This record gives sequence, structure tokens and C-alpha cells, in this order.
Amino acid sequence: MKILITIHKNEVASRFDLTSEILIAEVDAGEIAGEPRIILLPGTSGEDICGLAIKENISLIICGGIEDTHYQYLKWKKIKVVDGVIGPYEQALKFAIANTLKPGVILPGASIYGKQS
Repeated sequence: MKILITIHKNEVASRFDLTSEILIAEVDAGEIAGEPRIILLPGTSGEDICGLAIKENISLIICGGIEDTHYQYLKWKKIKVVDGVIGPYEQALKFAIANTLKPGVILPGASIYGKQS
């Protein structure tokens, strides 16, 4: 399974369509296979991220807010989206691997209003 996470600094990016940095991790038998890749995008575009997700054969996308158009498109392409996630992207990845990540979750260590939770 391949997981794509929209990121900003050490957090899950708050907006899918305004993300310029993503992480792609491959998971096999509950473990990360190899080194996750961080990709800097040339600009911010939800359409570009959707295209990259299809090209990379992504199974799961983890993000903050996402426009319904992008959400429905990814769902149509059989890509699972867990949205509304707030917190460190490393925590989001751990929760996803454990199959416990839920939409709208605030993860331990989340930076809310500039303060760590």
C-alpha cells in the first residue's frame, strides 16, 4: 500500500489544494518499506496532487481540508482519503499503518494556535 500525506513543515498540511510538499511512503505487512520520499511540488495545485496520486498508484491520502471536487474524484479513482487530520505527519503515518487514523482527528503533538498540544 502506498500512502501520500500532504505536509507543511512537520505537520499535515491544512489545505490539500495549497500544498507544495508531499510525503509518499510504501507500507508492506504493517511496516514502512524503504525510505519515505518527500517531494517538493513546483506550485500548489489540487489537480496536480490528484494526478500524482494516480501516477504513483497511491492507496491512501492523508490531508487537512480538501475540496469536495478533489475528494469525490479521488474516491471515484478508488483512492481512500482521510481528511481533516491535524498534527505531525509522522504521527499520522503511524496511525494509518495501525489502521486507527480517522477523519477529523487531532493527533498527539499537534500544533494548534502555535502551541504544542
